Amino acid sequence: MRAIWRTVIFVIGLMPSLAVAQEVCGGIDLIDQMPADERQALFEEVAGEPYAEGLLWRATKDDKLIEFFGTYHFRHAQTDAHLERLKPMIEAADTVYLEISNADQANMERELAGDPSLMFITEGPTLVDMLGEEDWQAFSAAMKDRNIPGFMAAKFKPFWATMMLGIGPCEARTGALEDRGIDVLVGEYAEEIGTGSKSLDDFIALLKLLDEDPLEQQLNLIRLTLAWPGNVDDMSYTIRERYLAQQVGLTWAFSKAVSLKYGGPTAEADFARFTELLLEERNRKWVDRLVADTQPGERVFVAFGAGHLPGEIGVLRMLEEEGFRIERLDL
Repeated sequence: MRAIWRTVIFVIGLMPSLAVAQEVCGGIDLIDQMPADERQALFEEVAGEPYAEGLLWRATKDDKLIEFFGTYHFRHAQTDAHLERLKPMIEAADTVYLEISNADQANMERELAGDPSLMFITEGPTLVDMLGEEDWQAFSAAMKDRNIPGFMAAKFKPFWATMMLGIGPCEARTGALEDRGIDVLVGEYAEEIGTGSKSLDDFIALLKLLDEDPLEQQLNLIRLTLAWPGNVDDMSYTIRERYLAQQVGLTWAFSKAVSLKYGGPTAEADFARFTELLLEERNRKWVDRLVADTQPGERVFVAFGAGHLPGEIGVLRMLEEEGFRIERLDL
C-alpha cells in the first residue's frame, strides 16, 4: 500500500520533500510493555498460526518456482541490506510482481490528479459533519501531527482517512512517504536490468473497492483507529522493529488485540471487514493470478506487504492449498 500513500502525498502536495528522513523515529516496544498474561496469550495465539515468522519464502510446484519477499513499505535501517539480498532473485526471475508497479503508480498519480473524487470528498458533507464534533477534533489533531491541516483532512474519503491514520506522525513529519522504500527499489532494479515489473492489483479497481463499504462502516474504521489511547509513534516503532525481527504474524495479532480492546462494540466486525478488504480478498485474487499465469519452467519474484504472508488467509497458506511446497529462506 505504500504506492497509495505516496500517491496521496502527490495529490495533496503538502508533505515536506525530503530525500532521507532527518531524524530516526524511535519509540517503545509496546508488546514488551503488555501485562504478562496478555503478552503470553498473544504469543500463544501466534504460535498456532501458519507462516507467522519470516520475510523471504520460496513456493514450488512441479517446475514452477515463485519467491516472495514481505516488505515494510517505508524506508528503515535494513532497507539497503534487504535490497542487496534480493538482487540475485530479481536477476534470476523471468517475471517480477509488485502490489502496484512503479509505472502503474505513476499512472495512478495521473488518474487521481485528473479525478480527485477517487480519494477525496468533492461535494456534500465533509468529515467535519460526518464524524461529529468530538471525533472530528480527535481526527483533525491526529492529521495535524502528520502535517496535514484540517481543511485538507476534512476532504479525505473515510477509508482513506483511516489509512492516513496508519502512518506514524514521526514517519510522516520526517519524509518517510517521500523516501524510496524497498517496494520502489525492487521495481527500479527490475527496470534497470530489463525485466521490469507487473502489478498484482488493478489500481482503479482497488481504489473503488476501498470506497464501496457503507459510509457508517467506513466512519467506524476511523473511530476504531482513534480509540486507542497510546502513542502512535510507539505503535509504528513496535511494528517496524518486530518486522525487522521477522515476527510478522505477531505484529498483526497485536494490532488486532489493540483494536478489539479499545474499539468499542463494533470493533470486532469493523476489524474483520478491514481484514477482508485489505488482505483476504486481495490475497485470493493474487494467488489465483499467480497460479494461472506462472508457466512451467518460469521463475517469478514477488514483493508485497509482509502482512499478506502469514495466517490461514495468507498468500503462503493459500498457495500450499494449491499444492505448492513452501520453504522459508534466510534473509
